[in-house]
Amino acid sequence: MAAQLGELLLKANIITQAQLDKALEEQKATGGRLGEHLIKLGYCTEDDILDCLSQQYGVPSINLRNFEIDESIIRLIPADVVRKYQFIPVSKTGATLTVAMNDPTNVFAMDDITFITGYRVEPVVASEGALREAIDRYYGTTHSIELKKVMDDLSNVEEAAALEVLEEEEELDVATLEAGAEEAPVVRLVNLILTDAIKRGASDIHLEPYERSYRVRFRIDGILYEIMNPPMKLKEAITSRIKILSKLDIAEKRLPQDGRIKLKMKLAGKRKELDFRVSTIPTLHGEKVVLRLLDKENLQLDMTKLGFEKPSLKKFEEAIFRPYGMVLVTGPTGSGKTNTLYSAISRINTTEVNIMTAEDPVEFQLPGVNQVQMKESIGLNFAAALRSFLRQDPNIVLVGEIRDFETAEIAIKAALTGHLVLSTLHTNDAPSTINRLMNMGIEPFLVATSVNLICAQRLVRRICPKCKEPDDVPVQALLNVGFSEAEATEIQIYRGRGCDVCNNTGYKGRVGLFEVMKVTDDIRELILSGASAVELRRKAIEEGMITLRQSGLQKIKEGMTTIEEVVRESVL
Repeated sequence: MAAQLGELLLKANIITQAQLDKALEEQKATGGRLGEHLIKLGYCTEDDILDCLSQQYGVPSINLRNFEIDESIIRLIPADVVRKYQFIPVSKTGATLTVAMNDPTNVFAMDDITFITGYRVEPVVASEGALREAIDRYYGTTHSIELKKVMDDLSNVEEAAALEVLEEEEELDVATLEAGAEEAPVVRLVNLILTDAIKRGASDIHLEPYERSYRVRFRIDGILYEIMNPPMKLKEAITSRIKILSKLDIAEKRLPQDGRIKLKMKLAGKRKELDFRVSTIPTLHGEKVVLRLLDKENLQLDMTKLGFEKPSLKKFEEAIFRPYGMVLVTGPTGSGKTNTLYSAISRINTTEVNIMTAEDPVEFQLPGVNQVQMKESIGLNFAAALRSFLRQDPNIVLVGEIRDFETAEIAIKAALTGHLVLSTLHTNDAPSTINRLMNMGIEPFLVATSVNLICAQRLVRRICPKCKEPDDVPVQALLNVGFSEAEATEIQIYRGRGCDVCNNTGYKGRVGLFEVMKVTDDIRELILSGASAVELRRKAIEEGMITLRQSGLQKIKEGMTTIEEVVRESVL
C-alpha cells in the first residue's frame, strides 16, 4: 500500500522522487505510515492523498474529521470487526450502508459487513489518520472498552447498594466496607484506573465525590482531564479498596490519612515497579482520594536534559560543587523542584561525601544518600532533623522545604559552618526569595553571606513531536510576548495538531523554564542595603541572568513549546 500510494502521488505530480525517497527513509527509521511522513515533512496534505486514492479506486472521498456519525449507525457493527478491517460506518440510506475505508478493494471486509448487517455496502475512501481517530472516538480505545465493560459490571452489582453513603451519626460497618472493596468488579475497576493512568502518562489521579456525581480525573502534563464517572453507590467501595491497598484505616473517615501503594505491573510486555503516594481527605460529600504516581523511569537525573540554558546550567553546577553555602530552588507545587534537587544530588554524589536529606515525603530512593522521612506527629520535622544532621558529620544537606524561621535559621547556620545546603521555597521568582527569607526574620547579613545561588523554575508542556506543525502567528503577538522585532520577523512558531499519541492535546511531556540568579558581590551589597526585589532583579539581569520569560522564549524559538504555555507560566 505504501509503495502504491507513493506511485500515485508521483504520477499526479504532487511529490517528487526525491521527496518520496526521503519519506520512505523516515518511515524505515521510525515506522508508521508513509502518508503520515509525507504530511509531516510538508510534501503534501491529507486532502492531496485523499484525492489520489479517490481517483485510483473510483470512489468518493470523505473527511471524517468534519463528519458527525449518528450513534445508531455506530451500533450496527461491533467494535472488534471495525478494528479488524479498519473501517467505520458513516451513514445509511434505505438498504445501503456507506462505510469509510482506507482500502475500498478489501472484499473480505465488504462480505463480513454485509453478512453482519444485512445491508448492501457502499465504500468511500478516508485517510488512515482520520480513520484511526474516528474509530477511537466512536468505539473508544481498547483500554476504554475494557473500562466500559467493568463499569457495566459495576452498575449491575446488587451488593453495592449496601455501600450507600453512611451518615456521620451511623455506625460504620467495616465488614461491609471490606467485602465491598473485595468485589471482583471493584478490584478490576481500581486496577484499570491505575494502569490507565500509567498508560496515559498521568502524574496524579483524583477520585472526587460530589452531591450527585463521582468523578475520576487524571493530571497529564500538568493539566487535569475528566476520565470517567463511576456509579455514586460505589464510591465507598472504591475508596475502601484503595485504603486497603495503601494500608490505611478504612473505618476512619473523619480525618485525612496518608499512605503508599507499591505495585508490580506488566505493561507492554515488561514488568514495572510503581509507587503511588495516597492521600485521603474528608469533603462535604465523602472522602476525596488523590494518588501521586512515582515512576522511577520518569525521574530525569541528567541535569542537561531538564531544560537549563547553557549559561544557567554552568552557574548552577558551579554553585552545587562549592564546599559550603546555600542553593535554593523555588517555584509553586508541581514545578519540578524535587526533580532538580535530586538531579543536583546525583551529580555531586560520590563515595567521598556524606549526603543527608530531610524530606516530606521521600519520593524516590537514591543509592548512597541517607534519606529521612519527616513525621510531624512524633515531632520529627525539618528543624529537628536538621539539628540531628549536624551531629552526623554531613558534607551536603538537603532540606525538603524551608517553611518557618526555625528551619531557615538552622539551614543558614549550617551553610555558614562548612556545609552545602540545598532546599526549596515557594516564591514567584529568584530575586523575591531574598525578601522572603528576610520576611521570615533572617538578618540581611546572614542571607547575604550564606546564599550562593537561587534557581526559580516552572514546567511547560512540550509540543507533541508526532503531530508538530508550523503555526502562523502575527508579528505583533510575538512582540507582545517579548520577542525583538528582528526575532519576530524571522522565527518559525510551531504547535501540535493533536493525534492519538498525545490524546489529541497537541502536547506530550514537559520541559523546565529556569531563572538562575547567582549571588555576586554586587548583589550581596544590595541585600545588605535592604534593596527591594525589583532592584535585585534589575541588577541580576544586568549581570546576565536569564529570566523565566526569556527561558520560555528560547524554548519557543527551538520549537519545544508554544506561546500559550510560556505566557501561562511566566511574566514579562
